Amino acid sequence: MEKVKMMHIGLTQGDVGRYVFLPGSPERAEKIAAYFDNPKEIAYNREYRTFVGELEGVKVAVTSTGIGGPSAAIAIEELYQCGADTMMRIGTCASTSEKVKTGDIVIPNGAVRMEGVGSHYLPMEFPAVPDFEMLKELEIAAQKLDMSYNVGVTITKASFYSQTAPDTKPVKENLINSWSAYEAGGATSTSMECAPLFLVAASLGIRASSVLVSATDYKKYENQARKHPVDLENRVIVVGIEAMKSIIKKDIQKTVNKND
Repeated sequence: MEKVKMMHIGLTQGDVGRYVFLPGSPERAEKIAAYFDNPKEIAYNREYRTFVGELEGVKVAVTSTGIGGPSAAIAIEELYQCGADTMMRIGTCASTSEKVKTGDIVIPNGAVRMEGVGSHYLPMEFPAVPDFEMLKELEIAAQKLDMSYNVGVTITKASFYSQTAPDTKPVKENLINSWSAYEAGGATSTSMECAPLFLVAASLGIRASSVLVSATDYKKYENQARKHPVDLENRVIVVGIEAMKSIIKKDIQKTVNKND
């Protein structure tokens, strides 16, 4: 039977394996693929750029998702149809707490649902949380690589400028009150994809997690990353790669134990 090519990511079943990294930018997809053995670009359509390769002798892939939840949800759905069941977002975030400084690794253990995509998958009462085993491997990787890191709640917003310039919006009172409440509740970071990732994955019965690097200090939203002397993207990529290697090795061992 002829394989069906996915409408948006341009892939068919079997093009990717179980394990996929999900950065936002197509440029970051290439940076992640550089850590693979035998990397090869296999598709590039719209914001969706995909490379495949190997880690620990197992097929892996990276697909960029663009900015925000709608495009990320499309990628997750279509990658799942192509055979993926373990997805890890590698991205950037902004600090919403004094606990997180520029360059710190952020490992979300839950996401505020300040977005709309997740409601198309699960009701608001359902929490947006990552796979716990993947979260643990990310923390172990950050410790192993001696990275300053934070495990905490992240805020997934649907609009970048409603955070950075709320005073310019007609609903500014609602925005400001919501952000104040999230920060008072202990949220440590914000980005635009985590909640949809966790919720779409939950609805499909697959594993998902996220690892981010803060591009700002608290209350500072200018593009600090461009002025920072450390390669921020590389910091978060190496943590994600290290964690995924461990996940793959443990999955292999589980299979061996099951077959014994």
